[in-house]
Amino acid sequence: MTTAPARPSDVRAGPVAERVLDNAPYASLSGPHRRFAEAHGTALRYQPGVSVFAALPSGAGPSEWADMAALVGPGATIAVSGQDLASVPDTWQVVESGEGVQLVDDGLVTAPDDEAVVLGAADVPEMLALVASTKPGPFADRTVELGTYLGIRRGGELVAMAGERLHPPGWTEISAVCTHPDHRGHGLATRLVRAVGHGIRERGETPMMHAAASNENAIRLYLSIGFRLRRRTTFMAVRSPAVQ
Repeated sequence: MTTAPARPSDVRAGPVAERVLDNAPYASLSGPHRRFAEAHGTALRYQPGVSVFAALPSGAGPSEWADMAALVGPGATIAVSGQDLASVPDTWQVVESGEGVQLVDDGLVTAPDDEAVVLGAADVPEMLALVASTKPGPFADRTVELGTYLGIRRGGELVAMAGERLHPPGWTEISAVCTHPDHRGHGLATRLVRAVGHGIRERGETPMMHAAASNENAIRLYLSIGFRLRRRTTFMAVRSPAVQ
């Protein structure tokens, strides 16, 4: 059974409702994912082992970056988004930066999947191996705790998965969408996105996603199944000052 696309009045859309997504990591860590957060002043980060993401209020200045340096300690590398590259202090090293896109549900048809299984702590070694071979983005030992992760097995082997990561109020990010190279072209990723989206909708929340702007194939897929491009974003990996 499929869930029909929500009517416009049912979807958490529009400029006001979507504004929380402008700084999704901060909204998540200061909201529904507060239990996973470590804080110092204005700076927040996920507990080590849960996620590499850290977050500052939008428009962060030197004092906020100083809070982050105190939080993560000297020489630590973290992932941030929702900040202008120019705002990073000279004392921090930008290890990597890239352009991404943020997509929001604009009529995704969701459905449970009879073949999908819920993944948990016992599945983490296989999940990490699949992530290593497909590189969908950061995934750590405890990332599975952030939400529901679903997988599809073939011959007992985990060959595809998708799950929930960032959780701004009213929204849940579908993330870690990946399929083993030997099993691509069979629609497994689409099925899992629809299945994860079904669980999100059942909670009365709205699915959203992030993708690297260079991942044109994935973006085309997400647009074709009912997501809308909301905004372009900048993702950065930055290293805190070696001496504080």
